[in-house]
Amino acid sequence: MPYQPIENYGVIGNMRTAALVGLDGSIDWLCLPRFDSPSVFGALLDDKKGGFFRIAPTAERVRHKQYYWPDTNVLVTRFLHPDGIAEVEDYMPVGVGTPVDEQLVRRVRVVRGRLPFALECRPAFDYARAQHDTHVNEHGARFDGPGLSLGLAASVPLRRDRDGVAGAFTLGEGESATFVLRTIDRDAAPGRCPGTGEAEERFRATVAYWQRWLGRCTYHGRWRETVHRSALALKLLTYEPTGAIVAAPTTSLPEGVGGHRNWDYRYCWLRDAAFTVYAFLRIGFADEAARFMDWLGARWKEHESHCGAPLQLMYAVDGRSDLTEYELPHLDGYMGSRPVRVGNGAHGQLQLDVYGELMDAVYLHNKYARPVSYDSWVSLRGLVDWVADNWDRPDEGVWETRGARKDHVYSRFMCWVALDRGLRLADKRSLPANRAKWLAARDAVYEQVMARGWSDTRKSFVQSYGADNLDAALLLMPLTFFMAPDDPRMLATVDAIRTPATKGGLAADGLVYRYDYKATHDGLEGSEGTFNMCSFWLVEALTRAGKTDPARLEEARLRFEQMLGYGSPLGLFGEQTGPSGEALGNFPQGFTHLALISAAFNLDRALGTR
Repeated sequence: MPYQPIENYGVIGNMRTAALVGLDGSIDWLCLPRFDSPSVFGALLDDKKGGFFRIAPTAERVRHKQYYWPDTNVLVTRFLHPDGIAEVEDYMPVGVGTPVDEQLVRRVRVVRGRLPFALECRPAFDYARAQHDTHVNEHGARFDGPGLSLGLAASVPLRRDRDGVAGAFTLGEGESATFVLRTIDRDAAPGRCPGTGEAEERFRATVAYWQRWLGRCTYHGRWRETVHRSALALKLLTYEPTGAIVAAPTTSLPEGVGGHRNWDYRYCWLRDAAFTVYAFLRIGFADEAARFMDWLGARWKEHESHCGAPLQLMYAVDGRSDLTEYELPHLDGYMGSRPVRVGNGAHGQLQLDVYGELMDAVYLHNKYARPVSYDSWVSLRGLVDWVADNWDRPDEGVWETRGARKDHVYSRFMCWVALDRGLRLADKRSLPANRAKWLAARDAVYEQVMARGWSDTRKSFVQSYGADNLDAALLLMPLTFFMAPDDPRMLATVDAIRTPATKGGLAADGLVYRYDYKATHDGLEGSEGTFNMCSFWLVEALTRAGKTDPARLEEARLRFEQMLGYGSPLGLFGEQTGPSGEALGNFPQGFTHLALISAAFNLDRALGTR
């Protein structure tokens, strides 16, 4: 197949960048040296020009399997053939003693029989826009691109093949071959390939790092393995030097194959803040929550003006604010899904909800981890003052539509969250604040949402004032304590959303669309799938309503376990699920895994020990 299904990929990384490894043994996506750097392997977005690094048996009738080494991010691709069984172990070394250069290790082993293999390594620097020089010697190969050089150390001979290298080798039972791809200085040697013993030590050290990290997890409830995999995926999406977490390690994987809804998710959204802090704290990773809060703190202390607001909704992992969006017309896109985009134009939008998510994160971290400092409070107080003065402005909304600004209900009630958490913090810590102003604004927001955000026609809260469209983001009303989970209006909204889309709702079996994209006029062409995190939001809304209605709790469990079946064989989730159950959108998506952890934690707690 020229393109693997998105769900056929596993992800490995070193908390600076990540690689996607296909079921066929091909690395089809890797950006170096960090998540938002230009790609060196990009066959995921153009199977002919993008570049790849493939190792696989040459025999026919090979079957494939992939799994993670237990409790780690070390990926194993297994090849099954009548003549033998082979495995490719892929990982990026991490932990104490790891070399400072970026490394990717691929070890090929035959565990039974004897099999021939082929290797192809064809980098395509700078999103396949730049030429590079290839040099081969007895130790491997070197690729010199603009501003970046890669060394491929190999334990078997390689030969030059056009602008890449190739190799052929045969391994018998118990034999192995190792390949190390690393960043190197220009004109340097590709580096020494580790011997068999050293390769085993490096493998064991990486396994030990991940198992030691996961051992800190305090979650021991139902679906433990699934929650653990989500935690490991989120850790991979962390940029260790700053503590930021990217939404996904990829760009431009389509929300609908052949469509135009293709975006760059290799940045950190403020919107993820509360969900990230909540998820990490709930399952015992206080250090990760603290590091992310440090990154957030650097953003709110900057107080630059973006679109007339003190903060923009997303930043690069190093805090850079210029995320100018442009297209790469020379790339075909995944399965012909153009355009391929770099950067994200939504960074210049006004999205008022981010202040609610930010203040909720601060509140949670102050409550469960580390008290907010006075200096931080001075900056945060300024943000809440700004929300009190600006909450009534139309904006682009949580879904980053590219049509006209509207009075989005989600944005409004998240402004209420920002004001509410500011008041709670000020009262809990006796911090100085303009309480009267915040309280008046908070009450005004609430009254307005109840009066204008509710549709007597739909018998539900709606996406924006004056509209009758539903919005799955409204499921967060009880999760943020804006509404009681069993309030009649909230129950009616949940029921409207979980009604099948064919009957005017947003549901498709256990899946949920974020909104009716055909009726919303979001300024975008093409179709999209159901939104995975919205499906988990519905589970959590039903869970909370289940405290007074056991039938809703049972439905929450059914929907949650049904939803888990739409994950990849490795337990990874993309942004969306397509009409045939396929993964769509950037992969894996952190927001989905955050929602999964939250839903699992609260559902398990609600089910108790029954």
